Amino acid sequence: MPMINLEPLWLTAKLALITTIILLVVAIPLCYWLSYSRFKLKAVIEALISLPLVLPPSVLGFYLLIAFSPENAFGKFLSDYFDLRLVFSFEGLILASVLYSLPFMVNPILSGLKNLPAAMQEASFTLGKSRLITLTKILLPNIRTSILTGIIMTFAHTIGEFGVVLMVGGSIPEETKVVSIAIYEEVEAMNYQSANIYAGILFAFSFSVLLAVHLINNKSRKTALY
Repeated sequence: MPMINLEPLWLTAKLALITTIILLVVAIPLCYWLSYSRFKLKAVIEALISLPLVLPPSVLGFYLLIAFSPENAFGKFLSDYFDLRLVFSFEGLILASVLYSLPFMVNPILSGLKNLPAAMQEASFTLGKSRLITLTKILLPNIRTSILTGIIMTFAHTIGEFGVVLMVGGSIPEETKVVSIAIYEEVEAMNYQSANIYAGILFAFSFSVLLAVHLINNKSRKTALY
């Protein structure tokens, strides 16, 4: 059996973990606002959030590459004032992954909040509870399954990213070369045994994630029946 470089696996897990934590922190207040706000353009915002689900990764990666480039306003601003380079850097991969995996965290949590009875929040306000207490102590505990699903799906989706990370990060060893890029390069070099090991690891992980999500959802349905 050929030896493989474990660095892409570690880098991929690190990217997925950081992305998942950032999105969890961002998604909870965003979903709460989308669920209970009367803002007229909520549908537009929800469509933008879900856009990565239907947009080809290469298209999103291309526009992020343009935006992050120091030759454009946003990239130049970050470079001049924060000395931050997002093109072909791990920091750029994080931001790109956050944008690309956003719907995988937001949609399950948003669906969970929308399915809660409106009377639950109203009762909390009647008892004098603040919005923060209502969210953290009443609403979120009742959508634990949705939150867990969002966490698992976001982590798994980030693990399998290819098009976006290739466009934004390229293939820099120990910096942006994640496991999906490693598979692509091993196949190009006709090192099929090494590619098979990387791919087998991702296959096993993806199956385990989907199995976990289904088991969690089935358990949640059984609990709801009783």
